Amino acid sequence: MKPIASSMTCIALALAVLSGCANMSETQQGAAKGAGIGALAGVVLGAATGGSRGAAQGAVLGGALGAGGGYLWSKKMQDQKLAMEQATVGTGVAVSQTADNRLKLDIPSDVSFDVGRSAIKPNFAPVLNHFATSLNQNAVTTVTIIGHTDSTGSDAINNPLSIDRADAARDYLVSRGVARTRIVTDGRGSREPVADNATQQGRDKNRRVEIYVAEQMAAR
Repeated sequence: MKPIASSMTCIALALAVLSGCANMSETQQGAAKGAGIGALAGVVLGAATGGSRGAAQGAVLGGALGAGGGYLWSKKMQDQKLAMEQATVGTGVAVSQTADNRLKLDIPSDVSFDVGRSAIKPNFAPVLNHFATSLNQNAVTTVTIIGHTDSTGSDAINNPLSIDRADAARDYLVSRGVARTRIVTDGRGSREPVADNATQQGRDKNRRVEIYVAEQMAAR
């Protein structure tokens, strides 16, 4: 088969994977989409380096890596996502599955922290209580907590404040029985806004905490 024809065949197969996701579960969709995207990337790289054979091999390898997404998305992870969605209904906390198969909790400022403060707010505690319970039921996962601020104030204030917020969330989880060794914290200050800092509404969105849960592939 000619290199171009072979590459097009691989691309068609990858697109078929992507288009067939409609009747799959959310977990299956994530793996299938990752496989399709990975296969497409593998075709391009493989064709450039090894012709038709390289394209085919690239599609297979890319699909395998894409399906994995870097982390394992197991039934326990899916159950944990569903549990957190139910526990945070109406709170403003966004629960999602990331492209690399991590569970993400995006916690806005009106739930998490007051302006310029790192103390856990009363309405943040129930969310963390439920989260700690779900973590203790799935002990193989690891947690990354990242604090953010708006652009009000200097980096000298915002950078340590964002770290303090992440550390406060970690310490609360540890007080509820989650092993400290499972949790990594970081602060990004005002460097990663998700909204316009020129408006009050945008600043409110930028003052947030993001919590990621990951299950390593080796844990399977």
